[in-house]
Amino acid sequence: MHKSFRTIVGAGLLGLALTGAAHADSNLSVAPNAKHQQECSSCHVAYPPGLLPAASWQRIMGNLAKHYGTDASLDDATTREITAWLKDHAGTGRRVSEEPPQDRISKSNWFVRKHDEVSASTFKRASIGSAANCSACHANAAKGDFNEHAVRIPK
Repeated sequence: MHKSFRTIVGAGLLGLALTGAAHADSNLSVAPNAKHQQECSSCHVAYPPGLLPAASWQRIMGNLAKHYGTDASLDDATTREITAWLKDHAGTGRRVSEEPPQDRISKSNWFVRKHDEVSASTFKRASIGSAANCSACHANAAKGDFNEHAVRIPK
């Protein structure tokens, strides 16, 4: 095979791989919804909609009175708007092909696989609190950036 042809093919395959990786995570950095940011980030990171499938978001938003042990009820119009936005931008790739137990991001297969080197005791540190506190280790979690190369696990 001609060297320049291999270089072109290799570069093309790399480009496709990078495009695929970017596409797989593209719904983690969608344009924010103001009400989602306002309402959800008042208690935790306003999780990017691409982290869960649409069915999970539907159940979560349909049970805000018992939102993981907290009453996070919203008025009907706000609930409808946020629900529609979450479902429109929900994850659709391999990462979210299965709905996680209790619709918890931290119990999804991809999350467990990505965090398999983090011990349960690390997540229980006072500086972290739980696996659901993404911003403790991912400084740009609020922007949908979970780059593993930028992780800083607090003591």
